[in-house]
Amino acid sequence: MSDLVGLIPLFPLIGFLVVGLGGKRLPKTLVSFISPGVVGLSFLVTLGIFFELFKLPISNRSYISTFFSWVATGNFRVDLAFLVDPLSMIMALVVTGVGFLIHVYSVGYMGHDPGYRRYFAYLNLFTFSMLMLVLSSNFLLMYLGWEGVGLCSYLLIGFWHEKKSASDAGKKAFIVNRVGDFGFALGVMLIFVTFGSLDFKTVFSQAPSLLTAGGTIATAITLLLFLGATGKSAQIPLFTWLPDAMEGPTPVSALIHAATMVTAGVYMVARCHILYILAPFSMAVVAVVGILTALLAASIGLVQNDIKRVLAYSTISQLGYMFLACGVGAFSAGIFHLVTHAFFKALLFLGAGSVIHALSGEQDLRNMGGLRKYLPITFVTFLVATLAISGVPLLSGFFSKDQILSAAFFSPHGGRLLWLLGIITAAMTAFYMFRLFFLTFTGRCRASDEVQHHIHESPYSMAVPLMILAFLAAVGGYIGIPHALGGVNAISAYLEPVFATLPYEAEPPLGMDYLLMITSIIVAVFGISLAYFFYLRSPQLAERLKTNFVYTLLLNKYYVDEIYQALIVSPVVSASSWVWRKFDLGVIDGAVNGSARLVEGLAGWYRQLQTGYVRQYALTVVFGVVAILAYLVWAL
Repeated sequence: MSDLVGLIPLFPLIGFLVVGLGGKRLPKTLVSFISPGVVGLSFLVTLGIFFELFKLPISNRSYISTFFSWVATGNFRVDLAFLVDPLSMIMALVVTGVGFLIHVYSVGYMGHDPGYRRYFAYLNLFTFSMLMLVLSSNFLLMYLGWEGVGLCSYLLIGFWHEKKSASDAGKKAFIVNRVGDFGFALGVMLIFVTFGSLDFKTVFSQAPSLLTAGGTIATAITLLLFLGATGKSAQIPLFTWLPDAMEGPTPVSALIHAATMVTAGVYMVARCHILYILAPFSMAVVAVVGILTALLAASIGLVQNDIKRVLAYSTISQLGYMFLACGVGAFSAGIFHLVTHAFFKALLFLGAGSVIHALSGEQDLRNMGGLRKYLPITFVTFLVATLAISGVPLLSGFFSKDQILSAAFFSPHGGRLLWLLGIITAAMTAFYMFRLFFLTFTGRCRASDEVQHHIHESPYSMAVPLMILAFLAAVGGYIGIPHALGGVNAISAYLEPVFATLPYEAEPPLGMDYLLMITSIIVAVFGISLAYFFYLRSPQLAERLKTNFVYTLLLNKYYVDEIYQALIVSPVVSASSWVWRKFDLGVIDGAVNGSARLVEGLAGWYRQLQTGYVRQYALTVVFGVVAILAYLVWAL
């Protein structure tokens, strides 16, 4: 089975080529079978390799499958090879498993879209690129997948390119990610200069001997790589593209923001954990940026009115938790939360898509309400996801988020403050998620009479993925039950061959662990109760708060986009305009036009010699012959 690892990315690539090249010649029913089917086949192969790996001794749970030499010049050699280990298999399972459900959901959601075939071609290409990223055994192949998901995000976010807002959102995502990718590329170059190789095995094995712990090179490499992660995973300062990415189809939001692209940064940092362990300053930067992003995004999500934008800021916030885990050295906890987040966040986005589908495209929470009786399946599954992300006990989000907060609390570097900010973010999360839930499903329906007349539950192609994801969101956390609750942290044990154990990853004191858990539960209940009070018991109080300065500040997202526009975009545009006028028009165009004028002038002067009189031409020839003879006589 292990020899079949190449089939995991190959199947989606074949789907992209068949659907993309087939175009309108392929019947829609065939596209509906091929595109989800190839991802389903990738999932089955991944599942087989996953269990095969699980049966091996811990020391043998890692190998490289090499296919051919990709780049070979001088001393530089890169193979097209895949790394099969517990981390890559968990990521591949998330990408193919959740990705398959999103593909199936898309069959119903995009059924009447004229770009149906193009959509599924992009979706397959996106899946292929993400699988190349997580399976790669070297930095260059990872970079290929990294740029591939960036391209596909541009294509999918701007899928409805006829809308200016969609095309602008696609361009914004592409440009912001280019900033982060530039840092990532410099980091890869510095790795090659330092180690003479881009192979993971070579770099990570030589890192302890070639890099000085806390040294400049280790810090520079890890910070440059993290700059790439802040772009892909939407962290401060490169997070502004993700909320605008909601212009794409809702299943795209589920794929990009739950299971694939935005988790690439977290995966990359976790994969490079050996380098980060050697750079304590970079670890601190990762933790601080993560928790500040989580807090910032959660606070913005408190007041947003677009159902998908609330979930977008929620994604940014949850990614911040994952980076917090990596920053304090709890890499397995970060990956654990990545897995559970893929379940409940994909469910939330697909549930939002079901709501939008039922309301004929409506996304404003203020025009929803009372949908519980119209959409029973969506209501129940959405409730499960909302409880999970809010950290309600016994659901997946409770276990993974609690592990991160516990690891932050016991971190020797500012752990108490990190934990406090994390617990405040958890309270905000519970509040804004139940605010969204109450405004969508409870109370009276605020949609227009015409829209209410057409409200209906989603078809089974959309409802079944919701039910499967609801099950995973409910029980997914049981792969990481802490010892304090009498469980076995199976995911941490499975990842043990990948991650080096740090001193502060040890099990915390039992009494303190219980106290932290109880605090998390109290905070979740507090956030839910507050949302209940404001949006069910006393909605008029929530209306009065809208005149508050803080509400306005949050509603306008701290004016970050406006600040970037004023400090970066406008100066760049002005400078570009000046260079265009002075250099492009004055120097480049001036040189080209000046050359043309010079040729024109010379041609005009030489043209005067062409009189059309034969006598003048004959006289000119005579003078020429005489001049030549005179020269020859003089020379002799």
